[in-house]
Amino acid sequence: MKKTNRLIRGLALAATAALALTACSSGGGSDEGGGEGGLTTLKVATIGLTSDGSLLTGIEQGFFEEEGLQIETSIVANPPAGLAAAQSGQVDITYTPSIPLLNALSQGVPVQVIGAADGYPATAEAIDDPAEFDDTGLFASADSGIASVADLEGKTIAVPARNAQLEVVIANELEEAGIDPSTGVEWVVLDFTSAVQGLQNGTVDAAGLVSPFTIEAEEIGAVQISAPSISFFETGATGLWVSGASTIEGDREAIEAFQRAIVKSNEYATEHPEEAMQAGLDYTNSELAIDQVKVPVWPTEVLPENLETPNEKMVNLGFLPEPVDLDDVIYGG
Repeated sequence: MKKTNRLIRGLALAATAALALTACSSGGGSDEGGGEGGLTTLKVATIGLTSDGSLLTGIEQGFFEEEGLQIETSIVANPPAGLAAAQSGQVDITYTPSIPLLNALSQGVPVQVIGAADGYPATAEAIDDPAEFDDTGLFASADSGIASVADLEGKTIAVPARNAQLEVVIANELEEAGIDPSTGVEWVVLDFTSAVQGLQNGTVDAAGLVSPFTIEAEEIGAVQISAPSISFFETGATGLWVSGASTIEGDREAIEAFQRAIVKSNEYATEHPEEAMQAGLDYTNSELAIDQVKVPVWPTEVLPENLETPNEKMVNLGFLPEPVDLDDVIYGG
């Protein structure tokens, strides 16, 4: 297959004023990071996922306070915005999937992974049905006649942005089916609402969607032909907690305290999934019920292979010009 350099550009790290951080819960700390009762305040950015319930229940259970921390959360528009905020020091910690992280690292953004946020089971043997764990889906319109990824040759596929996470994971599916992602399909940029409408009226043949739009696609009779994210990442941590190198250097004790507290939080969320999921849904004012969303997996550690696997695949697919240097990317304290 002909490889093309489709490296994501324009992270716009300097444009922190446009990040529109939206506070969802605050700890009342000062600008210098001092919290109430002598606690150290850490500003943590998320992108508003059900899996955020681990962090939220951990705060509620007092795991962070036990470590001398007060957590102030906010929601950013997307992972690149969160990474920009972490790099600039606007937030101390941010959530990001591994693909935006690898893109940022390839551009020299000085950030490190400090913990696992969400992911997939630790072993492939634990995954009987990929769709059970994957909250993304590749859907074909009901009248398209498409029954598998192999049927997508020459078809149109809607994604929310070019060269971003959904295109990367779907491109991997296409290549495995023998279709060149760069020439064998037509990519169309549509927001998720428009993509579902496109499936319904036949203006697109297929669409990459995330929950809850996957539910809307099912309701109009669209057919899920792939669970592309779990196929790409396979196992382990895929959603990560990341901090800017300057933040880590400035207060290693607080970052290491966060590391200990998030492990406790993930363990608690795993033991009390409904409580954590409801906290995540409430956090984003979602109208979905617990039984309408996938149960997240909350790993307790980030292994080197959790980054090495997508790193290698992104190079093979042409989304990175060369492998990212992963030495010391995972902060060990």
